[in-house]
Amino acid sequence: MDTTMHSETTGPVRKRWYRQLYFWVLIAIVAGVIVGWLAPSTGEAMQPIGTTFVEAMRMLIGPIVFLTIVGGIASVADLKKVGATGLKALGYFQIGTICAMLLGLVAINIFRLGDGVNADASQIETTGKAAELIEKGENQQWWEFLTHIIPGSMAAPFVEGDILQIIFMAVIFGIALNAVGKIGAPVLDMVQRLTAIVFKVLNFIMKAAPLGAFGAMAFAVGKYGVETLSSLGWLILLFYGTSIIFVIVFLGGIMAFLGLNIFKMFKHFKEELLLILGTSTAEPALPGLMRKLEHAGVKKETVGLVVPTGYSFNLDGAAIYLSLAAVYIAQATNTELTVGQQLGMLAVMLLTSKGAAGVAGGGFIALTATLSTLGTIPAAGIMLIFGIDKFMSECRALVNFCGNAVATLFIAWWDKSLDIDRVRRVFNGEDVPPLESGDADTGGPEASDATEPPSVNGPATTSETLVGAAAR
Repeated sequence: MDTTMHSETTGPVRKRWYRQLYFWVLIAIVAGVIVGWLAPSTGEAMQPIGTTFVEAMRMLIGPIVFLTIVGGIASVADLKKVGATGLKALGYFQIGTICAMLLGLVAINIFRLGDGVNADASQIETTGKAAELIEKGENQQWWEFLTHIIPGSMAAPFVEGDILQIIFMAVIFGIALNAVGKIGAPVLDMVQRLTAIVFKVLNFIMKAAPLGAFGAMAFAVGKYGVETLSSLGWLILLFYGTSIIFVIVFLGGIMAFLGLNIFKMFKHFKEELLLILGTSTAEPALPGLMRKLEHAGVKKETVGLVVPTGYSFNLDGAAIYLSLAAVYIAQATNTELTVGQQLGMLAVMLLTSKGAAGVAGGGFIALTATLSTLGTIPAAGIMLIFGIDKFMSECRALVNFCGNAVATLFIAWWDKSLDIDRVRRVFNGEDVPPLESGDADTGGPEASDATEPPSVNGPATTSETLVGAAAR
């Protein structure tokens, strides 16, 4: 059966709601909460299910990022456009991060939730995992992300899952492949075919997403319990409220400027958002974000460059958390900070946050590195909020994801390469034909359904878009 026949026979069929992945992920999240609440020990025992799924997804993140960036850059006729796009993205990331940090700073200064805690920093004990993160953060230098970006070997970034190093290698390799011209054509063809294969593997793993969400949520509720929220519940609510304002007002304003509706974007990415909510990390949603943005009409090279880079440099949720948490600790330990000192702290955070990008416990490491660099706020004060960090991680990841989706759309518009009408139709849920679907035969007769994302209705599956794009 050829690709055309496959598209004609299966394209118009829409999945019923009970066969959609997002429905089962939502059911799994609810089930996980119930199990963790009613049977905490059983919930804790579910941890391997959640971690195994997340690790399986992370296994593919490196190859997906590398292959997508290499394929995108190598296929571009004018490399200057790639450089311009990268510079625009980095500039946008910095502006977004500063706005997020300022919003967190304003919120904690208005509500001053740390006042009255009167914690004695000299009496705070740092133990367990928190102690390890604090020690690592204290030894972290702001400039390390510049030197760390160059890997020690070709294989190390993939083994360690270091996205920054993978991006560096991919950009260099893509530029070189583009520069050699026709000689590199067979290699580029192999990259495109490998992309289709990796996304097919991703499709297999994604079928286990409900199990992963169930295991992660059951463990979180079973281990930490709802009672953990009581002591610092107001701080959690302030963080969530500030994040919602940032997403609706700042990101929603950018979408309105583009002529798009951010709430329709939420609906379009509902599977990815629920997956993040269930697993507390944005990494498993990265492939889906890239596929759906390509289907919406954003060029492959733009998606391949902006999205992975944004996952390291455009962490709006983490930015809000850093500024809010740092000032809260200062208030709780009766450390007075002037407006100038707080603004200086933000300048330091812009650097230290990059140093911990893609590292486990990166938020805590960046926070500790910031406090250690400033020397005015006791780093041990991090223990005051360590217990509730898990309940903030979901929100951080959700905001980071939304920020990168909006950033990619904006950069594509800035490059004058965004079809706003197509994006609007896709976000409205209309049946939009895949781009260059006629070239979708590169991945073989079954390539057109390689990574079918449930949210794209009808023939306009982003899997077909991916394979079509890979065949360019």
